[in-house]
Amino acid sequence: MRALITGAGGFVGRHLCAYLLAHTDWELLGTSYPEHVENPRPHTCLSLVHLDLRDADGVRELIGSFGPDVIFHLAAQSHVPTSLADPWKTLENNMRAQLNILEGVRRAHPSARVVIICSNEEYGWPRPEELPLTEESPLRPVNPYAVSKVGQDFLGLQYHLAYGMDVVRLRPFNHTGPGQSPRFVVPSFARQIARIEAGLQEMVMRVGNLDVERDFTDVRDIVRAYYLAAVQGEAGEVYNLASGVARSVRGILETLLSFTEVPIRVEVDPSLYRPADVPIIFGSAEKFRRRTGWEPEIPFEQTLRDTLEYWRQQVRKEECR
Repeated sequence: MRALITGAGGFVGRHLCAYLLAHTDWELLGTSYPEHVENPRPHTCLSLVHLDLRDADGVRELIGSFGPDVIFHLAAQSHVPTSLADPWKTLENNMRAQLNILEGVRRAHPSARVVIICSNEEYGWPRPEELPLTEESPLRPVNPYAVSKVGQDFLGLQYHLAYGMDVVRLRPFNHTGPGQSPRFVVPSFARQIARIEAGLQEMVMRVGNLDVERDFTDVRDIVRAYYLAAVQGEAGEVYNLASGVARSVRGILETLLSFTEVPIRVEVDPSLYRPADVPIIFGSAEKFRRRTGWEPEIPFEQTLRDTLEYWRQQVRKEECR
């Protein structure tokens, strides 16, 4: 088996590469944006190319020459505040890359299975009676990133319906773990704690809206689901990936603070709020569980401990520079 992983140098891409190297004998080819600095470790079964996925000819040539059996399309601009600051850049990046992948497969290697990574952000602002969200729930995107993911989602569906292409769409809910950028909430908290412990930051944490609740899963469980979708998912279908549990951001912060003995003051910074912040969201992965047997296995407290330890290690490296 040959697998192409776009965004292999990103947070989830590195975890997916590690999972596939540990659990399969597949030949892997990863793409990374030319300016991306965090790439997977070299491995005999993993090669890496630098490619801007907005380059249609380059994407088609890569797919044609490698001949993948499955493509995991992870590469995207995934930061909601960035999408609010520059909506067109996010829309153009995410939808154009998706279109180039699908066209590249259609023209150069139509037998490939394409696993498209969409997002729970597509559901937007659910009504209380609509929770937990299922694949049949209405889509109400409330930010440009979410709109771009709706576009990716439905481009995948269109290419399956119009051309019979083997496309599986996934809508993962929030996922976190070691290696995630501190632009996101859990690693932001963990990094600040680690820096305070090391004396690199005053003993004050700046946080945004603590009163929202989100459905979090460990990234290592999520990439296992991506693999299962590739080998067991049904062509043309869309699947939620979720824990089914709504966790408050305030509770996450309190748990992380319980892992340190340093007294830390918390200050809410209104500038960190989103213009439209959904109060509560959680989903049902029952459809995917019935198809594959997948369920999250890593306790969320372990996810938080591992994330904090990762940032302690990063801070120690920072101190040694």
